[in-house]
Amino acid sequence: MNNYKLKFLILLIVFSGINIYSQTKAVAKYNYLLYLPKDYSKETKKYPLVIYLHGGGQKGNDLNKLKAYGLPYLVEKGENFDFIIASPQCPDNKYWSTENWFKTLYADLSAKYRIDTSRIYITGISMGGYGTYITALDFPDVFAAIVPLCGGINDSDLSRICNLSKIPIWAFHGTADDKISITETERIVKGLESCENKNNFKFTRLENEGHGIEYLYEKNPEIYKWMLKQKKSKK
Repeated sequence: MNNYKLKFLILLIVFSGINIYSQTKAVAKYNYLLYLPKDYSKETKKYPLVIYLHGGGQKGNDLNKLKAYGLPYLVEKGENFDFIIASPQCPDNKYWSTENWFKTLYADLSAKYRIDTSRIYITGISMGGYGTYITALDFPDVFAAIVPLCGGINDSDLSRICNLSKIPIWAFHGTADDKISITETERIVKGLESCENKNNFKFTRLENEGHGIEYLYEKNPEIYKWMLKQKKSKK
């Protein structure tokens, strides 16, 4: 390319407003299952909100797939919770980390339901565990606490890992997980060592357990008790 063409290309980029060095996530609107506490219609108070992110096997456009396990499964069984639950579904060709779905979901929920903004939580398993970390990295000032199960973060996100130190985290991972290695959670622990609030990270190693730890949502109600104790300070 000669100098004239190169100068012309540079001018074209500058005056057209194109930024060739940055890109943003596309805004996306995902369908979701919604659970409201049984007394919601009788009360006027605001309720905590829990966002639940499913794993890779529940992607698609059929919300019934989300009921296979996790919080949607418990709701389907008739379990009652004293918080709102929103369970979005990720499309087949997407990942929780590829699109800015949270903004649109939260805007929709905020407009329609009474949400205590000091008590917003996110939890997920496997791909949803990754999504839990990534969403918390993107919006560290929103969440009062997060609970990722067998998740991790991308290499590109390690540089901003201290965003996670702003949020109480209770992570679970099986030592025998052959799908997402426990080293994914261990490196988050290591990365947080240089952050100011590193003690916000609580890590439960599940000895000799593999990837299928979705039973924790049903068998360990202490998760919900711990989450609801965490509260974001209002500015």
